[in-house]
Amino acid sequence: MSTVAIIPARGGSQRIPRKNLKLFDGQPIIAWSIRTALASGLFDEVVVSTDDDEIAEVARAHGAQVPFRRPANLADHHTGTTAVIQHALQALGSAHDLACCIYATAPLLQAWDLLQGLMALQADGDKCFAFSVCSFAFPVQRALRLDGQGGVAPLYPEFVPMRSQDLAPAWHDAGQFYWGRRDAWLQGLPMFAGHSVPVVLPRHRVQDIDTPEDWRRAEYLFAALKAAGELTL
Repeated sequence: MSTVAIIPARGGSQRIPRKNLKLFDGQPIIAWSIRTALASGLFDEVVVSTDDDEIAEVARAHGAQVPFRRPANLADHHTGTTAVIQHALQALGSAHDLACCIYATAPLLQAWDLLQGLMALQADGDKCFAFSVCSFAFPVQRALRLDGQGGVAPLYPEFVPMRSQDLAPAWHDAGQFYWGRRDAWLQGLPMFAGHSVPVVLPRHRVQDIDTPEDWRRAEYLFAALKAAGELTL
């Protein structure tokens, strides 16, 4: 069974300019995703999908392949991940049975996480995807909203009387990786559905990076994990 890692990395990030090339612990942040994918030994190819010449050059320098350019209509801030993976699979031909999307801004991702995802997907032939999830640190049922008049109000008033330990835990997409069968990607099947397997990651190794605040928190986590010896790269 042939596998490919596809790392989407467009050049026009908005909230953090040139985010995919910004230095993270001395390396372009995309380099961490490439190195983790290569170190896992799980992939026949590690491919970066980009519209940007500099990103392509950096990706190749760190061992990834860039066999095609992503077209401009798939490189704006409205394009979803599925469309990017579909384009990549079509550009690569029919060689790969499984494709794993790895985000370019996932420096806390470890090779073992990717292996867990692959094993989870292979263990059940009826499942189409396996992707990383993480628990919310605080009960989502206790969420608040700002009322626009300087005060707050509960988002779910019916849960206010309940003890936090009696509320069901909630989970969110960890934004690290998404294993999927080729046909499932190409058919555009939804990720958040019963045909997907959750791969649970610990909260202290998860940080989606969209804003400068996210970036700083990821740096703090990375430094702490590195000092504790929990990072393998």
